[in-house]
Amino acid sequence: MTGGFTTNHLIYLLYGLWWTVVLSALAFALGGVAGFIVMLGRISRRRWLRRLTLVYVQIIQGTPLLIQMFIIYFGLGVVGIDVSAILAAGLGMMIYSSAYLGEIWRGSVESINRTQVEAAECLALSRWQALIDVILPQAMRIATPPTVGFMVQLVKNTSLASVVGFLELTRSAQVINNTLFQPFLVFGIAAFLYFCVCYPLSVWSRSLERKLNVGRR
Repeated sequence: MTGGFTTNHLIYLLYGLWWTVVLSALAFALGGVAGFIVMLGRISRRRWLRRLTLVYVQIIQGTPLLIQMFIIYFGLGVVGIDVSAILAAGLGMMIYSSAYLGEIWRGSVESINRTQVEAAECLALSRWQALIDVILPQAMRIATPPTVGFMVQLVKNTSLASVVGFLELTRSAQVINNTLFQPFLVFGIAAFLYFCVCYPLSVWSRSLERKLNVGRR
């Protein structure tokens, strides 16, 4: 890849964009499952479980995602466990997502009026039945806009995966720029591609917020 910016360079950037989307989807899906477990732990009646998940959340939220990826990619290699770049990036993003999504969803569940829980108990529903049939349907309405908003942050944070050698959009731009030495052009196009992915998510988040009328609850 020498000379001016060509179609091949653009295809290479789009290839990186594809892996950015894949990594974002992977992090959101796996992080969502783990985040739901974190949320259950945070609202548990068992004090030790609440404290355990709180410590987990504080550790993850209190350390940079970059450091977490370094620990997974290089730290596990020190003890003889080889981790591929995509696995390290995916695992790091999943752990990162689980802490934030768990807290978003915990806040949504706890914002439901206490009388809803008491009414469910009067109907002899178990705690799990009350959660599934009464609390979660209402909490999902509150949690949807911030969850979509978090997806925007997730897409942009995939750029950190380049530090472990994962070839996403930012890494693709770095590779091209190393040969062309045109950072304004190359990273400008990369920024535009990020915008093309993130802007629709931002618009969708605001649309959901208006549609669900969350602010007027």
